[in-house]
Amino acid sequence: MLMGEYLHSIDDKGRLILPAKFREELGENFIVTKGLDNCLFIYDKKEWGILASKLKQLPLAKPEARAFVRFFFSGGAEISCDKQGRVLLPNNLREYAQLDKDVVVIGVSSRIEIWNRSSWDAYNDKIAPTVAQIAESLIDLGI
Repeated sequence: MLMGEYLHSIDDKGRLILPAKFREELGENFIVTKGLDNCLFIYDKKEWGILASKLKQLPLAKPEARAFVRFFFSGGAEISCDKQGRVLLPNNLREYAQLDKDVVVIGVSSRIEIWNRSSWDAYNDKIAPTVAQIAESLIDLGI
């Protein structure tokens, strides 16, 4: 299970050091793509395969389904770590998530998210006061 919050920096070449715990979980090659809330999602190949199977089941006739599948797969790239534990994030994905220097890398169960540091801070400031209400609304899910 992927969890935790880590502050990191992206170097001038667009490389990011992933936390060692995450590298162990991801394996040699993994997938990075556009995520929701203007962050990036990283999946190991097994989780990516599960997600891809689910997305293939979406009805092609629905414009919303086509849009979401396009969004998700068009941004996808297979990447790997170098010997120093760095990943080179594609430029289009760095631009999408507004990643320049300071980033936050978080584990979210079956995926990793990479956030612009100020966007992550703003998201937390916004969501923190409503977490109890969100939990109450999800009570039917067994949380």
